[in-house]
Amino acid sequence: MAIPIISVVGKSNAGKTTLLEKLIPELVKRGYRVGTIKHNVHGFEIDHEGKDSWRHKKAGTHLTVISSPVCLALIEDVDKDHSLEEIREKYMKNIDIILSEGYKGNPFPKIEVFRLELKRELLCRKEDNLLAIASDVKINAGVPCLDINDAAGIVDLIEKEFLK
Repeated sequence: MAIPIISVVGKSNAGKTTLLEKLIPELVKRGYRVGTIKHNVHGFEIDHEGKDSWRHKKAGTHLTVISSPVCLALIEDVDKDHSLEEIREKYMKNIDIILSEGYKGNPFPKIEVFRLELKRELLCRKEDNLLAIASDVKINAGVPCLDINDAAGIVDLIEKEFLK
């Protein structure tokens, strides 16, 4: 069975990362192994100029692994923006659930973070596989609307739908 993927989506500054910071420890406390995928359409660098791994990449490697006794990082050249499913199949191992941040156009279930103060419309509808809304106000969108600060309640829903 494939590892379930839940995407946390929302407009910029809505609190996606903050919500993930609350959901992850709640899932871990319940005994689940959690993986995350953060989407960045602008690209990113984890290597720094002058470091050995950076020098390896500059010399022409296609793939570089940085390894230590406590963590491992892989830097791989890619020719496209990979889907969540591709990333899950290629890299995500030994976990029970994947939480992604971003990827609003994917087919997987989504929890949208919504804050009234941002004065913006919802990104997703029920038809977009919207599972729930995490908000600071009640919204009727045909899916559960949970308090943005109720990590336990949101994890209850995730657990019921995907982990039990």
